[in-house]
Amino acid sequence: MSNQAPNQARVIPLRPQSARPGTGRPPSERPATTPPRPVAPQGPAPGETTREPLWRDLVGDVLRRERLAQERTLKDVADAARISMPYLSEVERGRKEASSEVLAAAAHALGLGLGDLLSLAQGELTRHSARSSRAVRGSSYDGMCLAA
Repeated sequence: MSNQAPNQARVIPLRPQSARPGTGRPPSERPATTPPRPVAPQGPAPGETTREPLWRDLVGDVLRRERLAQERTLKDVADAARISMPYLSEVERGRKEASSEVLAAAAHALGLGLGDLLSLAQGELTRHSARSSRAVRGSSYDGMCLAA
């Protein structure tokens, strides 16, 4: 039997007192509770190329940028294009591969032609390709040259 009173709880430590955090060890010797997170590398490693963006990502970025530049809501553009607001949101985020009819409707709702939308997306792809090729070659020049 036990010498303790029947209504008192008895505490049994699971580890020795010296191994408990906060007791027995100075703070510099205590183990960290969470390991440090690895830092993600910035930019491509030497000799590596970056992944080219998908067409749907480029088109979605252009649609969103144009909509925000006109200070229009997603609902307003979706209603004007006669497509659902969730679907337009998915297209803008590059989650859906929209048909040419949907892209044309969204472009027209923003006052653009389908050719304008595709041209802007092609410009984005060209800029991305130029950035990734400069990163591979190691050039530090970040300008544009125009010739007449």
